Amino acid sequence: MAEIIRENHPQVVDIAVRLLHAGELVAYPTDTVYGLGAAARNDEAVHRVFSAKGRPPSKALPLLVSDGVMATSVADIPPMGNQLMSAFWPGALTIVMRKTASFFSLALAGGDTVALRTPAHSLVREMIRALAQPITGTSANRSGSRPPASAAEIAFQMGDMVALVIDGGPAARGVESTVLDITDDAAPRIVREGVVSREEIEQVIGRKIG
Repeated sequence: MAEIIRENHPQVVDIAVRLLHAGELVAYPTDTVYGLGAAARNDEAVHRVFSAKGRPPSKALPLLVSDGVMATSVADIPPMGNQLMSAFWPGALTIVMRKTASFFSLALAGGDTVALRTPAHSLVREMIRALAQPITGTSANRSGSRPPASAAEIAFQMGDMVALVIDGGPAARGVESTVLDITDDAAPRIVREGVVSREEIEQVIGRKIG
């Protein structure tokens, strides 16, 4: 069974980062649902995320970054991306963009795009900054199951596949982030409806979206 520690534990970031560096999986609270984290550049750890979720390795995983600066090392950010990041990050909008030529992660499933978000949860951002690389940002549940609402639920579902669950109490929203694909500048489209509404996005970019 995964170890559970409270998010206000004085050494929580150090413990989590040490485990992530070692290739372990860490479940963490965010501003939407609990996430399942692996260091994005650690192939073995990312493979374990797919296995823990029962998710096909051909289905890419989203990544979390600490801020827009880290995002530029992962994605080629177009002007629309900068608009959206300024308006909604940190927050519940995941933006799909073209990846940079230098970034590689098994989380991307061999594709040339990457889904990025900076969460509105200071602990997670601190953890990513300390790790100095993105982490996987998929929900901490078996594929096809509803996102977990509590740390105890994650520990029960995932068992010893996860080394650590950071207990942040009940999931803040229980609703996943909105996913917006802007790889085609002429036709941005919502891939998944979530916390951020279509109307909010359209107001920021000044156009209708698919």
